[in-house]
Amino acid sequence: MPTAFDRVYIEAAGYHLPGPAIANAEMDAYIAPLNRISGRIKARILAENGIATRHYAIAPDGSTTMSHAALAAAAVRDCLDRAQATLADVSLLAVGSSGGDALMPGFAGMIQGELGAPPMGTLSSQGICAAGITALAHAAQGIELGAHRQALTVAAEMPSRMFKKSRFAPRGYDSDFDAHFLRWMLSDGAGAVLLTDTPSGRGGVRLKLRWIHQQSFAGDYPVCMQLGLTEDRSTSFLDFPSCSEAEAAGALSLRQDIRLLPHLFDVAIHEYVKLVEAGWVQPARIDHFLCHYSSAKFIPVVEDLLDKAGLSIPKERWYSNLASRGNTGAASIFVMLAEFLDTRSIRPGEQILCFIPESGRISAAYVLLEVEAADAPRSLPRHEDRPVTPPAPAEGAIAAPHDPAGAPEPLQPLLLQLASLWQDYRSQVWRSPVIHRLVSGRFDLAAYRNWTAQWVPQVREGSRWMREAVGSLTSDYAPLAALIETHAGDEQNDFMILYQDYQAAGGTEPLAALRRNPGGEALNAYLHALAATPNPIGLLGAIYIIEGTGQRIVPALLPLLRQQVALPPAAFRFLEYHGANDEHHLARWLIAVELVLAVDPQAAAAILATARRTAQLYLMQFDHIESAA
Repeated sequence: MPTAFDRVYIEAAGYHLPGPAIANAEMDAYIAPLNRISGRIKARILAENGIATRHYAIAPDGSTTMSHAALAAAAVRDCLDRAQATLADVSLLAVGSSGGDALMPGFAGMIQGELGAPPMGTLSSQGICAAGITALAHAAQGIELGAHRQALTVAAEMPSRMFKKSRFAPRGYDSDFDAHFLRWMLSDGAGAVLLTDTPSGRGGVRLKLRWIHQQSFAGDYPVCMQLGLTEDRSTSFLDFPSCSEAEAAGALSLRQDIRLLPHLFDVAIHEYVKLVEAGWVQPARIDHFLCHYSSAKFIPVVEDLLDKAGLSIPKERWYSNLASRGNTGAASIFVMLAEFLDTRSIRPGEQILCFIPESGRISAAYVLLEVEAADAPRSLPRHEDRPVTPPAPAEGAIAAPHDPAGAPEPLQPLLLQLASLWQDYRSQVWRSPVIHRLVSGRFDLAAYRNWTAQWVPQVREGSRWMREAVGSLTSDYAPLAALIETHAGDEQNDFMILYQDYQAAGGTEPLAALRRNPGGEALNAYLHALAATPNPIGLLGAIYIIEGTGQRIVPALLPLLRQQVALPPAAFRFLEYHGANDEHHLARWLIAVELVLAVDPQAAAAILATARRTAQLYLMQFDHIESAA
């Protein structure tokens, strides 16, 4: 039976449909007919499904206009804009789809990366039309249990790339009916909802999630809709010697066995009857029925089955945007809900029932929403009863420069606090505009040149403020002074290596003309000012952040730069050098900290405070690189 919720609300719903609306007569420009029978099949299917326009994220020449992850991210942004919220307000991203741009990793991670979203919990639910409801249920349970305050659910589909005529070339432009069928049914789109335990009540109403019910009957029926199996479903595309041979055998054609579709509606209606009998649905109380049917042909089928059960919902209460938005699979119900809320007025006390049948291997999902007045009593969020569980660290997180567990006893508390600070700093650096652009594969020669131009004058100051700090140390710290002097000597000419990299990238400005960005100016001023104070021990915290960046972040950036910036290896000498040597520099840093704590055990507080401020300013330097272009 359904999973009921008492503390979960839909704060906003958004969607994104790529490109212009494509009318039936224009489809051939995007999904060209395969052979002489294509036109006949197209006319028959379009006459039955009732779709008049749809959207594609491909151009007429078959090129992709936006990636699947970008499509989903656009829906997320639309949803957050409507909610007047930001990604920083969200701690869970649950995604439902038939698949992303890549087979691995999970689609949720790819969307999070596309958004440059902060660390958060993720879920990738793979399926077909009901995959988004699985994701919605996961997110709602997280809210209900108090693990999350706000969670995003996204559903996106982009099947158009599989429908291009070129994809059928390995089969001689021949295809069975089951593979033809979906070419004229499915299109691209994405929808998103923001769940919360503290609804704003904007507009005078709240939209409460009452329950979700999803039931699979895969144990009863054979596969109805599939991608990856041959026409007779006997062989996976993975079993072929190569992907090209799998494609030639038709194992990479998206198919639907339309002979099994009547079973889907029979099963779905009987499940609906069970919900009514158990009291979860009162048909007379349903004010709006949002039904995801893939084809207008199935409306009479659904109506007839409901009539026979005596459980009809009057037709005037039905809502669908299939004709204008097309069938976008898992995204359909989310796009439908967003557009429904855009165009209809809802009143307190009204109920909205969503119905999502999935043909993949026969399953059905139902969602009941109820409209509340903004000032109506509501259950308190769980977090008011007990602490919220913090989101888990992101997978693949890069460890802090030093492992506290392996440190000597006096160092452990300091390294533990630095490790926590590092985790936040590292994540923010990766999401800074310049690094996010690099991670997204959108970097180029000009961007690299701009980055190095702003970095050279900052690196030039490194040995200067270190030596200034040495001059401020008393005799108690003589061994430390010697160590820092050695370190400053090692790095005093690094800026020349970076300047030569800048020149290799086409930079023509004289060395003296290069300028730090505002973040670099702030960092430089802070370090010099601190170095001029008596015994500026806290600067060891600055070195922790700066050298840690070189050791833990730079090595991961270098391969990305080499892929995207067409320059010889000699143009990346600075990054390569620091990636290889900052580990030794950090070992030296550890010795320095031990020397300091031996003299003054209370110095740890100053080191930590300086590390925190340096992290803020170093991040500001990253943030300004793009804007200072």
